[in-house]
Amino acid sequence: MNTPLTVNFAAGAGGPWRIERIAACRGESLAPAARLDIVEGRQPVATDGFTWQLRGFTGELRYTTSPERKALVAVQAPLGRAEARCAALIPIRKNAAWWDLAQDERRTIFEERSRHIAIGHDYLPAVARRLHHCRGLGGPFDFLTWFEYAPEAESAFDAMLQRLRATEEWCYVEREVDVRLVRVDNEK
Repeated sequence: MNTPLTVNFAAGAGGPWRIERIAACRGESLAPAARLDIVEGRQPVATDGFTWQLRGFTGELRYTTSPERKALVAVQAPLGRAEARCAALIPIRKNAAWWDLAQDERRTIFEERSRHIAIGHDYLPAVARRLHHCRGLGGPFDFLTWFEYAPEAESAFDAMLQRLRATEEWCYVEREVDVRLVRVDNEK
């Protein structure tokens, strides 16, 4: 397993990503903000001057089998591609009923019945993604998923979300926020 990477998503007045919209899909939204900065690593992040911050860490793919993982790695694109100027940050919290299930029961719902991995695979390599775990860190979410894609792939990204949100797995989601962004780099 790779060493986990700590990632802080900090929304406020600065950062290379302009927030286009923040929409609550289920539950409470996040406060409006103009920009998003992403700080990777364990260095301390200032807490002043941000509208909100969400922290997570990369880790093992908990519901993915070895063959599924190999298939994903073979076709997934890296983050930071020049053409991927659009992004989405989707924080999710699942309900107590989900966490009361055993690991194998969650896996059955996640992939055997909801086809989460298979659905995501259909949109690779156009959509790059990285999952951040945050359950147990004291924040309001269990997972933070970061997606990057080129503007021409936005309709495909939306189709992927629509398919995922129609699955049995999403019956266990009690809070979901969809934050859409555009990379602006040096724009003032």
